[in-house]
Amino acid sequence: MTRSASLRRRLVAAAAASLALGLALPWSATEAVAAAYYPITGSGSTWSQNALDQWRANVSKNYAMTVNYSGIGSSSGRRDFIDGTVDFAISEIPFQAKPEDGSAPEKPTHGYAYMPIVAGGTSFMYNLKIGGKRVTNLRLSGDTVAKIFTGAISKWNDAAIQADNPGLAMPAKNIVPVIRSDGSGTSAQFTLWMSKQYPSIWKTGMTSQFPSFGNSKAQKGSDGVAGYVSQNYGEGAITYVEYSYAKKAGFPVVKLLNKSGYYVEPTASSVAVALMQARINTDKSSDNYLTQILDGVYNATDRRAYPLSSYSYAIVPTQVAGIFNTNKGNTLAAFMRYVLCEGQQQAGTLGYSPLPMNLVMAGSEQIKLIPGSGGKGVDTGSCNNPTFKAGDSPSKNQLALTAPYPADCDKKGPTQCTIGTGGASTSTPTSNQGNNPSNNPTSGASTGAGTGTGGGSTGGEVPTYDENGNLVGGSGGGDGAVSKPFTLPDQGMGASQGLMLAAALFLVAAVVVPPLVGQWLKTGGEGV
Repeated sequence: MTRSASLRRRLVAAAAASLALGLALPWSATEAVAAAYYPITGSGSTWSQNALDQWRANVSKNYAMTVNYSGIGSSSGRRDFIDGTVDFAISEIPFQAKPEDGSAPEKPTHGYAYMPIVAGGTSFMYNLKIGGKRVTNLRLSGDTVAKIFTGAISKWNDAAIQADNPGLAMPAKNIVPVIRSDGSGTSAQFTLWMSKQYPSIWKTGMTSQFPSFGNSKAQKGSDGVAGYVSQNYGEGAITYVEYSYAKKAGFPVVKLLNKSGYYVEPTASSVAVALMQARINTDKSSDNYLTQILDGVYNATDRRAYPLSSYSYAIVPTQVAGIFNTNKGNTLAAFMRYVLCEGQQQAGTLGYSPLPMNLVMAGSEQIKLIPGSGGKGVDTGSCNNPTFKAGDSPSKNQLALTAPYPADCDKKGPTQCTIGTGGASTSTPTSNQGNNPSNNPTSGASTGAGTGTGGGSTGGEVPTYDENGNLVGGSGGGDGAVSKPFTLPDQGMGASQGLMLAAALFLVAAVVVPPLVGQWLKTGGEGV
């Protein structure tokens, strides 16, 4: 064989190897190279921040996409969007033209659209002990909750609380209601529910600014209220916060009495069942298109339903304005497509509930309105959202179809289940007559993932908070409820690894191929 023939074969082999390896790169890496994503920035809700943080970590790893987010509260996020200082905002309620708390009207000067991103339950996380042992199975009716958060009930052994908990000898201890100090979508959701269901108790109406009262303690952000309750000085405290925070902190949540007379916790399935009764504003000409009407949820008669269930929204631009441009729009649209589909697979693990098909389809249309999206929405046939499968109709929710029913001991009456809720991993022993432990649910009859197996400490340095709930030491990775991305199983090679491999291949080609070509040219392609 001549040298020229040998060189030709070596060049062809090198090129073929490079091409083969290039084709073998993970889709995420090649897509990241082609997409050239621009960093985007958002702010707003802490209610949905645990989900946002996980999704941001996922797309950074898998698609080389940078999504910055600041959980500063829904009210501040909406103001940032109006001011044009962020590319998107997250909120549990829409812009308020006439805020019930008397604050200035919220009127964006550029186009926007609401897009549901995740569902969940607003829970009541608490820190209570009886005889030195933590209570993990507390039950409360809605009117009792409303009285606690207005100061009408101030002791844990109040007759109303004792009636909800026949299996517990409630202690004569002061209740410390922990409320949000900042403008909060969680406060708005909670106060809307109270104003609709218990107007004679809660007379303030819906408000993002929860008023201080009596023995209440105000803290900033979901991590602030959850962090306060989770500390030793928080014994006796109770707060309203998204279920995810209680799961992560390893603390229990209240089982809330629903209209069917069952005490239910806000698991992914109980939220999915409740939200089957939600009505959505379907008037595309309305400023509040896709916003939620939750009266049916509050009054859902399915015994599996959690009454205080709702959605969180991304507010996305439909016009170029402020710091937002079409390059960022391409990134934002890609991120929102991920959120509606693959991201929903992790919602239950994170303490949320995945969006149903009708909202995914509606959200897909909103994505198309984002400048730079190229008019591309979501393909529901390959979406990988756990609430539906290919061929399903929008009226079906796979999660709700398979949701388990509550146990008999969760029914209002003389018995009380002892298994822990939320992130609590222990049961509460009977401390009062009337409870029948044999009525506890078996593993197959519980109300879902939050019956004592979820959450808990994730290890790392235990955080230390001051008496105002501020993190003063530690990493926040232990028993405290600091908002950090959850860690889920490795999904394979990400964009960064893929790009490194591609760079290595190009480097090899740059080093090896030119000398071979040069040698071939010098000899005129002739053999020796």
